[in-house]
Amino acid sequence: MTFARVRALVVVGVLVVFALVFVGVALVRDSQGGEVAAANCPEGWPQADMVLREAKDIKINVYNATDTVGLAESVADDFAGREFQVKKKGNDPQKKGIEGVALLRYGPKAIGSSQVIQAFFLGKAATQYDPKREDDLVDVVLGDQFQQLATPTEVNQSLVDLGSPQLPPGTCAAKAEA
Repeated sequence: MTFARVRALVVVGVLVVFALVFVGVALVRDSQGGEVAAANCPEGWPQADMVLREAKDIKINVYNATDTVGLAESVADDFAGREFQVKKKGNDPQKKGIEGVALLRYGPKAIGSSQVIQAFFLGKAATQYDPKREDDLVDVVLGDQFQQLATPTEVNQSLVDLGSPQLPPGTCAAKAEA
């Protein structure tokens, strides 16, 4: 065997050892375990559901905060056509004008769901997280700059661009479902 072959085998062997050590360290230090995260949650902190759900499993209310008559109904029908569970539709009960495309209001049980809905607005909807909210609904409040929901292809691209939902301050990640 030539010196070049021996040297190449040594280099490959060293790289394999480094890769095994790196994988071992990554597995030991993994902090994404749902059980561990939920067990270490300080008392009084809500557990946040970070799961990105399918449309058929997401419950929403659609509210109109614009002067356009019937906007909430037409957008709610569009969401329903995409298999979302639309619970309420109408004018915004908080009666606040929304500047921008939309506002998403949600609590700890709907963080992942709000991320999916955010993709339908191409990441341009403002968010309002309420740690005291106990339902798993997302309120979609349409603003003055709303034009239309994204196409399925745009939604998929937007989900990739948005990445994983961020854990809000003062919350813990809930135990992941099996």
